[in-house]
This record gives sequence, C-alpha cells and structure tokens, in this order.
Amino acid sequence: MSGQITISIWLFIILLAVCAWAILERVLIPSSRWFIRRRINRVIDEISSRLDIQIKPFQLTKRQVLIDRLVYDPKVLETIQQTARERECPLEIVQREVMSYAREIVPSFNAYLYFRIGYWIAKKIARLLYRVRIGITGDEQFSSIDPESTVVFVINHRSNMDYVLVAFLAAEKTTLSYAVGEWAKIWPLQTLIRAMGAFFVRRNSSDPLYRCVLERYVHMATKEGVCQAVFLEGGLSRDGRLRKPKLGFLDYMLRSYDPAKDRDIVFIPVGVNYDRTLEDRSLLRELDPGAEKRSSWFVIKTTCGFIWKSLILMILSRWQRFGYAYVNFGNPVSVRQYGKENSLDFKKLERSARFLEVENFAGRLMEAIKQVIPALPVSLVATVMLESDPKGMRAFEVQTQVNRLIADLQDDGAHVYVSPRQPVESILNALNMLVLRRLVQESQGIYSIIPAELGVLSYYANAIAHWRHDFPGANGPLHQKSNAGANNGA
Repeated sequence: MSGQITISIWLFIILLAVCAWAILERVLIPSSRWFIRRRINRVIDEISSRLDIQIKPFQLTKRQVLIDRLVYDPKVLETIQQTARERECPLEIVQREVMSYAREIVPSFNAYLYFRIGYWIAKKIARLLYRVRIGITGDEQFSSIDPESTVVFVINHRSNMDYVLVAFLAAEKTTLSYAVGEWAKIWPLQTLIRAMGAFFVRRNSSDPLYRCVLERYVHMATKEGVCQAVFLEGGLSRDGRLRKPKLGFLDYMLRSYDPAKDRDIVFIPVGVNYDRTLEDRSLLRELDPGAEKRSSWFVIKTTCGFIWKSLILMILSRWQRFGYAYVNFGNPVSVRQYGKENSLDFKKLERSARFLEVENFAGRLMEAIKQVIPALPVSLVATVMLESDPKGMRAFEVQTQVNRLIADLQDDGAHVYVSPRQPVESILNALNMLVLRRLVQESQGIYSIIPAELGVLSYYANAIAHWRHDFPGANGPLHQKSNAGANNGA
C-alpha cells in the first residue's frame, strides 16, 4: 500500500532553511574562509619580500587575542583593582570598562586591505590633489637599521592629509600604525581605519584607567616591533609653525624600555609641507577665541561643496592640483645609542626625572624634524611677499627675491624644493596660485598682499620661519598678524 505524505508549507520552509544553513556553515563558510585566508597569505608573502621593514607577527595576531592580552596585562589588572577600591564598586564593573577601552583602542590590521585597497585609495587621493614628491636624506643610515628594531616615524602635523600622504609614501618600505582622534569614529570610516592598523585615542581624556590601557597597548606594540607613526605635536599646527611636542606617547614608549633586553627603538624624523593646506582657514580660525564655532553640518556642507566644485572642474578639464606635497625623511635616531651617549636609562628614572629626560629627547627629535621640513614654492613666495614693500613688486622682482631666499636657506642647510626642470615656472606658478586664491592681488603688473588675507600668507611663511632668524615669524610678531588675518579673512 502506497500513499503520499504531506507536510505544511511552513514546516517545509523551516526544513529548507535548516538545510541551507547546514550547507552554509559546513561547506561554504569554511571554503570561503580558506579562500580568503589563502589570498591574504599570498599577499603578505608577496609584500614581505619587498618591504624594508617586515610585518610583525603582533600585527597578524587575532584582534580578540590582543584585546585579552591587554585586559589581563599585569599593570592593567593592578590599575583595575586600585580603581575599584577608589570608586568603591565591584571589580567586574571596572573590568567591563577596561574591556570597552581595549576594544576601542586595539586595531584589526588586514594586510590585504592595507596594500590592495588602502594603498590604492591613498595613492589616488594624494596624486589627485598634489604633485607628490619625496626626498630621503641619510638613505644609507636608513638601510642599515637593524631589521629587529622598532621603527617610529616622528612627523610634523600640518594637515589631515598627512595620514594619507605618509601612509602612501611609506608603503614601499613598511606598514604604519598610528593614532587617530575620535573625529574618525564614524561608520564605515572607523572600520577601514582599524583594518589599516591605526588605533583610536581620546586625546583629551584624563581618566587614569583609560590612560593606563592606552599606555600598555602602545608599550605592547612598541615592544613587539610594530612600525608606528607619531605626530609629536599632538595636533594640527594652527598658525603654520611647529608646536611644542606632547610627551605622552613618547613617554609610553620609553618608560618601560630596557636597553639590555628589549629591541632598539629607532626614530626617523619626517618633514611634511604643502603648497596648499586644505584646512588652512579653519585652522587659523581656531586661533581667534571670539570666532563663532562652526557646526558639524557646516563642515559637511562645505566639504561636499568643495568636492562638487572639484568634480565639475574635472569634467570641464579645468581641474588644477594644489601645487606640491613634499615628504622628506631624515637621519634615524636610536634610543639605545642616545642612552649610551648620555649615560641614560629611562626605565630606572623617577617620574619627574624621566619626564625631564623625555622632554630633552623630544626636543632632539623636533630639531631633527625642523631640519627636514621642505621649503616649497608657496612658502618661499609668501615669505618674500611679507618682507616686501607694501606697495608691491613685479613678477621678476618676486623671482629675484625668492632666488636670494633660496640661496640663504640652502646655505643654512635647509632642504628647498622647486622644479629642477622649470625653477622659474615653479615660482611664478606659486605666485599665480596666491592670486587665484585671492591672497595676493595683481594690478598693472604689480603684485601686493591683500591686507585681509595677511594671516593666511603668514601661515605658509611660518612653515619655514624657523630657518629665518631675521623673519618676523621667528620671534613672534607674525603670530599676532596671523590672528588678525584669521579674524578678517577666515
């Protein structure tokens, strides 16, 4: 006897879903993971063969493993217990807080995304906006760095483009891990940033528990040899000058450093400069305490407007890049060698003495950065215009004064960049760029400063003011002018 067995449609759908999930879980997901992992490993092997500084095992460790390692670090556990006693609260509450800090800080580095997507995006953006140039001084010293050392690039901070530019240019040599402020914690940007090996920091946090977790992560990464990029100024320069160094990150790296047991820490100074900084007016505006704070909506609207106008110009074949963006690498500074020369061991010093020595070392690094900040055409022309007769100059007079300035800077050891093939055109293009931006006006062949834009011109001149002891910006008056310009022209 035969017959048909019928089941309800809802039961059939459930059974079908269960079968599909079983196939997905047992076959498709493992196969996909294997395929993706194979592609990633292939990329890592390919890239590692050409990198001067290899990707460290720490960077390839699963993120959750690093988070657990950070949460159960002995010094973090000690701070958890102390905090629980001070707050008079259960230990578990403080532990959950630490876990949230660790998840916030620890990146999820992905070599495939870094080199196949991040590098491509950074390259396209950098070359779209600027004529990118790179200079390397002390190349022999760079190549002689012990491959087991922890390399830290210390950089002056002029623009948010610094992240893009330095990551793009350094990708031929290594991967970079750097700290990013909370401004970038928006989806999907934060996911991409973490995948690129960067980590988020609360720059203004005074919570000792958070600072302890951050310090231990920086220590772990440094101890494991992760190549890092640090902006010693701690934020963007508002007036174009180098700011005093912030000691936090540097102290995190040095306070537990043991020269006898730990790998050497090698700092490479990096100087960055632009013919045009995208945020120049916004940065100058922050110098004015009376300026109205602009909303996030205003920033978004302005950014979208800029992108839209740029796209229109590209479609009409009228797009022009913003001059040069130049990155210059200086001579490495070894912590181990520095300690030997100065009979110094940071780990053995008391807190006050250690901070004093860290400050001295930071000063050494800032001086090294100053030496490699390139003097670009716009900075040169801006300096000459500020030093000129208020009535103005003709183009050939500007050219003559710039040539004299170049000679003076080169005599002092500054790195000056103008196009070696078209030096005259480089200067004239910079002058015309200032005219197009309405910072300088031209009338009957005479070029003169627009008074309301004095602050913006001062911003660009200040980029090289540390080489000009007789220049007003080196001693202070130009800073006052810059504020005035920000009030009037921003």
